[in-house]
Amino acid sequence: MSSDEHFEVTIPSDTSEGQAVQARIVEALEVREYPDKDVFSVRLALEEALVNAIKHGNRMSPDKSVEINCWISDERVRVEIQDEGEGFDRSHVPDPTLLENLERPCGRGIMLMGAFMNLIEYNEQGNKVVLEKIKGVAPKPPDTEAE
Repeated sequence: MSSDEHFEVTIPSDTSEGQAVQARIVEALEVREYPDKDVFSVRLALEEALVNAIKHGNRMSPDKSVEINCWISDERVRVEIQDEGEGFDRSHVPDPTLLENLERPCGRGIMLMGAFMNLIEYNEQGNKVVLEKIKGVAPKPPDTEAE
């Protein structure tokens, strides 16, 4: 069995730095023999969350950074991503599955993260997201009410 891993890292508002952290987490899941489906889910959710933090939260500002806190065990992975932006109100993000929003790009990443992860939570300010994936456990179908 693998031992638990925890790391904290602060990266600049640069998507290539986010990709490096994503690769580190994916590699740790593969070492722990997470199913391919789980690895794919985490990879996709991390990419969305990191890009959101860098591009939307920090607006690519070189003066701002993103804090990543990660716990990985043989049973679950938990990642907290916090940017230095003003945050957002999740309830104001349009539902991308509604007919009037089908051609609008906003909200799709949040929807995907929720579809692939067992837990997705935002802090009150909306500048921190918590993602959690339990090994081998399918996410619950999304509720019809906003989170």
